[in-house]
Amino acid sequence: EAVMKATELREIDADGLRAKAAEIEDELFRLRIRKAMGQLEKPVALRDARKNLARVKTILREKAK
Repeated sequence: EAVMKATELREIDADGLRAKAAEIEDELFRLRIRKAMGQLEKPVALRDARKNLARVKTILREKAK
C-alpha cells in the first residue's frame, strides 16, 4: 500500500481511522511473516506500513482532543 497523506486521513472519522489502524497492523503482521520466510519482494513496503500506522495513530490522537 502506498504512503497515505495526513490530509486524506483527517477526512476520515475516528471509527474509520481505528478500522484503518487494525487493517494496517494486520498487513504489517503478514509482511513480517513474508520477510521471515524470505518472500518479501519489496522491503520498503514494511517501512511504508509502519509510517502509515504512525500517521493514523497520530491523527486519532489529534481527534481525541
